[in-house]
Amino acid sequence: MKKWFSRIYRLTALTVIVMIMVYFRVYQIAKPHIFSNVKDVPNHKIGLLLGTSKHLRNNRVNLFYKYRIEAAIELYKAGKIKFILISGDNGRNDYDEPTSMKNDLIAAGIPESAIYLDYARFRTLNSIVRCKKVFGQDRVLVISQKFHNERAICLAKANVIVADGYNAKDINGRYGIKAHIREYLARMKMCLDIVFGKKPKFLGEKVKIR
Repeated sequence: MKKWFSRIYRLTALTVIVMIMVYFRVYQIAKPHIFSNVKDVPNHKIGLLLGTSKHLRNNRVNLFYKYRIEAAIELYKAGKIKFILISGDNGRNDYDEPTSMKNDLIAAGIPESAIYLDYARFRTLNSIVRCKKVFGQDRVLVISQKFHNERAICLAKANVIVADGYNAKDINGRYGIKAHIREYLARMKMCLDIVFGKKPKFLGEKVKIR
């Protein structure tokens, strides 16, 4: 029994070490391409706004959502992007991330003609690959929180896409901590996806962005 517990302990410790190494390797790769000040952001044709739910389970506004919307508005009004491609989940009839984000952007003064929607984003991998394969973009500015941008940039690099990231305001407190803890697992999964050449199962017809 002691040997069994010893093996479990060593395996757990090794897993934790690998997860930490992967986490910081992603950070290192993405660091030169991450921006927090809008003045420093290179001009891009497309801003890829990564979707999330507008409300939490308690019906409060999801601050990750709110701050991503604000970041996209800031970039567009500063002339850093010409179009916004919203990539989100629309897996149920009563759940539609892209349309919700589109409506809030239009309410803030972004013209509808500057907004494109990708309804098939069930994972960040889908968002990145579909940006190239469906929407024909091999250069993009990703808009999300810093930890999410870092992973997206690594996925873009693995799929031969030139990507920068603009950091929306991050979240503190318990909810923010949970998201950062989940990110360790997400980066491990991302590495496996890259190693095994994982691609979206569905692409669909190509869409041309003017």
